[in-house]
Amino acid sequence: MSGRIEQREQLTRQLSSKQLAMIAIGGAIGTGLFLGSSLAVHTAGPAVIVSYLIGAVITLLLMGALSEMAVAHPTAGSFGVYAEVYLHPWAGFTVRYTYWAAQCIAIGGEATAIAIYCQWWFPNTPKWLWILGFACALLYINARSVGSFGSFEYWFAMIKVVAIVLFIVFGAALLTGIGRGEAIGFSNITAHGGFLATGWRGVWMAMVFVIFSYLGTEVVAVTAGEAKDPGTAVPRAMRTMVGRLILFYMGAIIVLMAIVPWNQIQPGSDVTASPFVKVFQLIGVPAAAHLVNFVVITAAASSMNCNLYLVSRMMFSLARGGYAPAAFGRVSARGTPVPALMVSAAGLALAIVVALLFPDSAFVYLFGISLFGGLYAWLIIFLTHLRFRPKWDAAGHPPLPVRMYGHPFGSLAGTVAIAAIMATTWWVEGMRVTLIAGLPWLAVLTVAYFGVMRKRPAAV
Repeated sequence: MSGRIEQREQLTRQLSSKQLAMIAIGGAIGTGLFLGSSLAVHTAGPAVIVSYLIGAVITLLLMGALSEMAVAHPTAGSFGVYAEVYLHPWAGFTVRYTYWAAQCIAIGGEATAIAIYCQWWFPNTPKWLWILGFACALLYINARSVGSFGSFEYWFAMIKVVAIVLFIVFGAALLTGIGRGEAIGFSNITAHGGFLATGWRGVWMAMVFVIFSYLGTEVVAVTAGEAKDPGTAVPRAMRTMVGRLILFYMGAIIVLMAIVPWNQIQPGSDVTASPFVKVFQLIGVPAAAHLVNFVVITAAASSMNCNLYLVSRMMFSLARGGYAPAAFGRVSARGTPVPALMVSAAGLALAIVVALLFPDSAFVYLFGISLFGGLYAWLIIFLTHLRFRPKWDAAGHPPLPVRMYGHPFGSLAGTVAIAAIMATTWWVEGMRVTLIAGLPWLAVLTVAYFGVMRKRPAAV
């Protein structure tokens, strides 16, 4: 089985463990936190803190399962290839195409978020203009060598990491009264309807938006195919990334809920600005609000940049597996899968169309559609790990340098949690599109696989 996976590796190995960790952080920290968190707050109130804590636990379980498989098989196809080998070829086919399509749409969502941020400064400009401009710039960056991409994304992601740290520090100063004499305190967390303002039902419903903030962490496994020393770099990057991500998210959300009354952050279901920008507006610091708006623009651009990397490698893997035209499995002289990158820009074109047709709700639509792909990928990862561990041990392979504790209960818990969140989208305002778009897509892929693709000889 290992040989079947390794044959598909043709990309250059240029990424260090530091770059892997920052790329993963760059893929995760984006509109899910800076824009989508407003929807989570609207749904759960101050208890959204609990929702983010539950999301952190699920993410830890996923990273434990994925790190084992990524170290055993560091390949660009990542969990799609693992599912094909250890679960079923259908699973590998559907998860790669679903993840690819969803991330293409997520790129459009990030671009739409950038347009929303830019319209905060320039309200009379059309969204499609901002989407097109950022799309051209980031496609150029991704078409260069992976080393250039890694360096760029490292510093791109660093901007938002520093911004979140400063937000937490600045917020802590406001809460404790350091530098201004009067402490805001934590009364906002229990006022305005109490901590559980929308009840435990709201806490769980908010998981639909919260889990989106953690989607993107799986990028570490995809980058393993271009890591210099995957056996060491991948587990180190995963540990670093998950620890920082949980610290940043929990710190930022607690500060957000404590500084401003939750019912003033996002009064409705239409997203018009980042809640982090609104914090500084509401506390009367306009200059800081402009600075934070710049930061959230770079954050969305970073996630968009990282997702372009993801989808191009996933399409490359599909082509190498014989499930897409062979042209998409080719690389440039610099080792970059440029044809796969170009076809993966389809999500940007979709974003422009949606922005033109639904200017007020474009982000929510794109958010909901792309959410299905992320949830489906995580579900398949957990299911694959349940099969991977016993098969790996039975084959007599040497012990892996990383090993998930509590197997199989961790992966079972993750499977149940993701399936429940996926089902919950049906009852969350604006999120029915997740299943309405996702399930028919999965049905089409299933027909395509059993009717056409299964009969094709796999490429090597």
